[in-house]
Amino acid sequence: MTWPEKTLPTTDASEKRSLGAGVFRRCDGCSHTHDASELARTFEVCSQCGHHHKLDAEGWRRLLLDDGELAQWDDHLVPNDPLRFSDGKSYRDRVAALHKKGRAKEAIEIGRARLDGRDVAYGAFVFAFMGGSMGSVVGEKITRLFERATREELPVVLLQSSGGARMQEGILSLMQMAKSVAALERYRKTRLPFLSVLLHPTTGGVAASFAFLGDVNIAEPKALIGFAGPRVIENTIRQTLPEGFQRAEFLLDHGMVDAIVPRPEMKAYIGTLLQHLVGHRQARR
Repeated sequence: MTWPEKTLPTTDASEKRSLGAGVFRRCDGCSHTHDASELARTFEVCSQCGHHHKLDAEGWRRLLLDDGELAQWDDHLVPNDPLRFSDGKSYRDRVAALHKKGRAKEAIEIGRARLDGRDVAYGAFVFAFMGGSMGSVVGEKITRLFERATREELPVVLLQSSGGARMQEGILSLMQMAKSVAALERYRKTRLPFLSVLLHPTTGGVAASFAFLGDVNIAEPKALIGFAGPRVIENTIRQTLPEGFQRAEFLLDHGMVDAIVPRPEMKAYIGTLLQHLVGHRQARR
């Protein structure tokens, strides 16, 4: 008598790839495998090579803001569908799907917070919401951020991470570039600082408007920052770009940003800037 062979459960390739999903993370910089909770504790910075993975808006609140608290402004604003845009799926449906997943109401959050003991007007892009693209609501919220900071005499700290203008809103999206910059220019009369923090990636209409207009422009290590991506530029001009083109280090060497600050040092760096810049203004009043 022969016993039947034991049949083992089969696992397809997709199941193998998902084994340990949410438990382990592989570093995009050095391929070291991390416990996911370890990366969360280090705010998504690899302890082996220092590679900066994307940190979501909630993570930035915890990292920068005292007690991680933000009193949000204008959170009721949500995008409309003025052009009735569809690329096989309507713009309205795409937004509704993101809302259903709980990925914020829009691609930016703004509000009042305390950073290193000082009141600030704070904004941070939400890249998970349509690639942090700037539509009418994003532009309106940035405009209101500068306008309210003007009224309440608050320094502004704005974190950018965006793919640029939102194509689903066409020219209405591009109009936000001029509107937000105009609000920033009115804010300048307060003589308070606007600190612009450029994260990976900061591109398109966001880079071409307010992102480089900070009194101090701060970048994260190796962040991609520029108008169009390197591949688009190379295909357009038919030339090979310099090594590291449009990365934070390249921009620092060419005077486009003022400093590159690793994430663990960001709060202390911004706090020191605010101490000097706001204190200097108060001393002159």
